[in-house]
Amino acid sequence: MMRKKHLLLVLLVFVITGCLGGRPAPYTGGRVDPSDIERMKYSIQVGAFGNVANAANYTDKLVAAGVDAYFFLDDSGLYKVRIGDFPSYDRAVRYAVNLRTRNQIEDYFIIRPEDYDYNFRPEDLERKGIRTNLVKTAHKYIGVPYRWGGESAAGGFDCSGLTMVIYKLNGLNLPRDSRSQHSHGKYIAKSDLKPGDLVFFATGRAKRVSHVGIYIGSGKFIHAPGRGRNVTIADLNDPYFVRTYMGARKYI
Repeated sequence: MMRKKHLLLVLLVFVITGCLGGRPAPYTGGRVDPSDIERMKYSIQVGAFGNVANAANYTDKLVAAGVDAYFFLDDSGLYKVRIGDFPSYDRAVRYAVNLRTRNQIEDYFIIRPEDYDYNFRPEDLERKGIRTNLVKTAHKYIGVPYRWGGESAAGGFDCSGLTMVIYKLNGLNLPRDSRSQHSHGKYIAKSDLKPGDLVFFATGRAKRVSHVGIYIGSGKFIHAPGRGRNVTIADLNDPYFVRTYMGARKYI
């Protein structure tokens, strides 16, 4: 059973700086329209591997060369590698051709906006069940080890890296660090939380956002809790999280 859980993990590789980030977006009081979160556009898919280590090594080489690459476990059981988020099909193709000319990739194809579970109309996000898909994606990470910065293929995720990956794989380009994630989206009361919303906490000495998780319903959320621990489900009614709670944001 544990082996099966580990095979379900989805990994994303970036040059990143941890839950807090280095330069968060200006705080705006949480009254930003959810549409300020960009939708994923065109990405390049460049490989599929049966072995996670092969996918990780390939991704690491691309990242070392300055390529915005990540990999994940597809429903087919293969680990697939993707690159970037491009504004147009032509830009994505040009970038892919350039990488192939430099022998950094071989075959590729382009992931289009319509390949995600929305069709660019905000009202469709709810109807098409994207909240359900966000929660489903989050559950795939349970058991994956925490690592500050979350940048290692073998090391797992930090808190905001986890939430960013979950959203990206569902077509929404969430900011990288917890404070930026808190500065975007729309404020939502705890009593109005819906699955897929993000919940924020001040876990450091200062009363500032330093931790984030994804709400999954029934007062529970999934998060990467800290060093030496794995991604897990937690309860908002736990005294620790009641004491450190800093609010919630929705992006849908």
